[in-house]
Amino acid sequence: MRVCVIGAGVVGVTSAYFLARQGHDVVLVDSQPRPAEVSSYANGGQLSYSYVAPLAGPGVLPSVPGWLLRSDSPLRFRPRLDPHQWRWCLQFALACRASVARASTAELLTLSYLSRDVMHALLAQENLDFGHLKNGKLIAYRSAELLDKARALVAYQAAHGADQQVLDAAQTLALEPALAGMGASLAGAIYTPSEEAGDCRQFTEALFDRLQGMANVQCAMSNPVSGLQREGRRVVAVQSRDGDIGADAVVLATGIGTRALLSPLGHDVPLYPLKGYSLTVPLADDDRMAPAISVTDYERRIVYARVGGVLRIAAMVDIGGGDAQIDPERIALLKRQVHEAFPGLDLRQAIPWAGLRPATPKGKPLIGRSPAADNLWLNIGQGALGFTLACGSAALLSAQMGGLELPLDPAPFQP
Repeated sequence: MRVCVIGAGVVGVTSAYFLARQGHDVVLVDSQPRPAEVSSYANGGQLSYSYVAPLAGPGVLPSVPGWLLRSDSPLRFRPRLDPHQWRWCLQFALACRASVARASTAELLTLSYLSRDVMHALLAQENLDFGHLKNGKLIAYRSAELLDKARALVAYQAAHGADQQVLDAAQTLALEPALAGMGASLAGAIYTPSEEAGDCRQFTEALFDRLQGMANVQCAMSNPVSGLQREGRRVVAVQSRDGDIGADAVVLATGIGTRALLSPLGHDVPLYPLKGYSLTVPLADDDRMAPAISVTDYERRIVYARVGGVLRIAAMVDIGGGDAQIDPERIALLKRQVHEAFPGLDLRQAIPWAGLRPATPKGKPLIGRSPAADNLWLNIGQGALGFTLACGSAALLSAQMGGLELPLDPAPFQP
């Protein structure tokens, strides 16, 4: 089968790789000259397999009014004259119900554990250099009340296979001394020893290099796609700047660009770009000012991960930002908050970045056949978990497309 995969971010490249490994002829198309140039470029770096609770949760809506009134809020909302934005926000609010959040968490855990297993199998076969570490993860809490509430989530996730521990402040500092800068504000942490980290862009580039060496793969980069030509119930061609690309099947791994390609076919998807920011901080080999373990500052929604010789710091959700331009005020705020938590960290050479996370209201990706055409497939909506879920999403999609035994129930992720 000849498959055209549109989108060379981490989700598209992993999809193309696993389809090619099955023996399909694959054409990978992207508008950028290199892979991972957009949302996969400088994201958080955590491979958070055991902690995939969606952004929509029962504690979110009560916090929103306070967040919107604070200049240092992790969430910023800019209302627009856009019906899609308001529909998405309404669906997000409905997804914040405890029952929905619990179900979404359980479903995401099945996909994340699959992704972990597929990633480990991949790394046993391919020598990919992307700063991969199995260094665990701490979710640090400043509020004793919130830490106590987190115990319930730890117990719930334990029932689904997660191995996590609740630590007090002293135990947390013994495990990660770099958190001493938080001082008396540190109440404790949730520790997940099995969590991992790595550079998403480097991973995507390394896998892309493997694709280029495969005889059944063609990489058509710097080639924007303008539309899909459909005849009856089938897409017969992908319309690109360099000409039409014929294929037996088409995969959209196009992130926020998906709606524009699906709209002429009469299919809309609940996908919205959530803007996030990151800092990449160079580190000396013996730098003890930065955490050795991946850290999430829960109240401030800031994540820290060592990837190679740098510390990747990612934070914030801007709804309605519209583009990936860097907002100097948000970067300045992020630097202040990082300095407060890690006062010894040198941020003078920090490289700022902003990107758009294509997210669904429930936080679950859409993986499977599009109702718009029998041979059109989607692998979209991984949001902030794109790196974590990419391998599992690609494995599920390729099994569906190849008619193979499915590694998990696809129903929760069906478009």
